[in-house]
Amino acid sequence: MNCLVVLAHPLENSLCKHLAEKAINRLESKGYTVTVKDLYQEKFDPVLTKGERESYYQSQFDQSQIELDIAQLKQAESLVLIFPTWWFSFPAILKGWFDRIWAPGHAYEHASDYGPIKQSLNNLKEMTVITTLGSPWWVDFFILRKPVKKVLKIALLGACAKNCNFKMLSLYKSESLTEAQIAKFVKKIEARL
Repeated sequence: MNCLVVLAHPLENSLCKHLAEKAINRLESKGYTVTVKDLYQEKFDPVLTKGERESYYQSQFDQSQIELDIAQLKQAESLVLIFPTWWFSFPAILKGWFDRIWAPGHAYEHASDYGPIKQSLNNLKEMTVITTLGSPWWVDFFILRKPVKKVLKIALLGACAKNCNFKMLSLYKSESLTEAQIAKFVKKIEARL
């Protein structure tokens, strides 16, 4: 299975990078063909260009600056997102990847009457999200009602890949964990991938 791993953390020694390494090793051991997209390392530009936005409702989306990125998404049968949750949202670079790469004519199609969009990512069979949060679990669950999960599962996949299996693994209080707690979470990742 073709797997695209998208990593969004600026620090080389981050917990997210450690979790990404473990996840990639697990995927490869299961026979996945893994492509790693490290957004910070690649210096991905998250800013939707004027030309891209102007082409949203034209016959063809302007993909001139992002052809490879779009091709990677369209070839992926499995997508693994690894990122820190900051302010109960995505790092800006990852949000920009969604804005630019999950594009009309590729991830979805506009309805001719400007009604609901139609999914196009029929290749995508599974999405696994691995994220770290500084907060305790109950703040994400009870106070904010899991905003990141809602956006990914309901908005993105709901519009672009409805038949995609979704899994989310959240590591809470990540700034104060012991090595044993991190190792336990890695085992959870390996069991779910």
